[in-house]
Amino acid sequence: MSRAQLLIDTDPGVDDALAILMAHAHADIAGLSIAAGNVGLGHTVRNALTLVDLLGTSVPVFAGCATPLVRAASEDAALVHGQDGFGDIGFPEPVSRAHHEAAALALLRLTRERPGELTLVALGPLTNLALALRLDPDLPGRVARLVIMGGAVTGHGNTGNVPAEFNIGFDPEAAHVVFEAFAAFDLVDWEATLRHGFADAQFDDWLAAGDQRAAFFAKIVGAARRYNAEHDRVGVVAADALAMAVALDPSIVTRSETRAVAIELDGRLTRGATVVDWAGRLGRPAQANIVLDVDQDRFAAMVRRALGDAR
Repeated sequence: MSRAQLLIDTDPGVDDALAILMAHAHADIAGLSIAAGNVGLGHTVRNALTLVDLLGTSVPVFAGCATPLVRAASEDAALVHGQDGFGDIGFPEPVSRAHHEAAALALLRLTRERPGELTLVALGPLTNLALALRLDPDLPGRVARLVIMGGAVTGHGNTGNVPAEFNIGFDPEAAHVVFEAFAAFDLVDWEATLRHGFADAQFDDWLAAGDQRAAFFAKIVGAARRYNAEHDRVGVVAADALAMAVALDPSIVTRSETRAVAIELDGRLTRGATVVDWAGRLGRPAQANIVLDVDQDRFAAMVRRALGDAR
């Protein structure tokens, strides 16, 4: 089977790092467009370049939006990922450098150069993609698939605003633009990632059996694992890795439902919520293929290979 061709929009971030390791192991990466989200843009760009150095690859990195489109973000995820997004380990300055082209422009150029070839994997806030869509509304017609990690389809979010998931809640206006523009996309939400975590002992075994990628990930994931343990999240929760698995191999999905999904922009208690029309009452086109379950063994095999566990 030919390798997937990916264009990744991301805000690294610990789980973003695992997803990028998976992409490198299983696919060809046309570029990394970087947004602020988990931490500020300076850190997320630096983290992407650190990954490029680790992997010894020439994948281009494009810095994008440093702020949400309209309102300032109310929170980041430094409590989970560390102040620098990579567990505050103190990695040296990366050798690789970001390209001068802005992320939104790179998304447009790469899809024009390779129309219909690239799967766009959105792992962070959707600011860069929304800006690209405002510049060129024809973008969706050039993307082979769009896979979004975001949302909480029954309101069990992970932000201070109870129903909202972090990526959507960070920039709801951007998510609204994207959800309205694409006629079809795969949505891997926060609740699905909680159902597909890995037992701590199992994950530690993979890290011990891996190579330099596993050693790197073991360093950066420590803070996130401690946070999860303190907040009743069982095992290793790898949200972006699950979305990446769906992007790499759609046949891994064992249960999904296609529904219309919209973003709440104005609610006092619900801003950033993903509103799912489960009963088809609103008469809106059903554009989101909501991933509910995947083959856990196949997902695990992808992660193990990304960490260099060749058993």
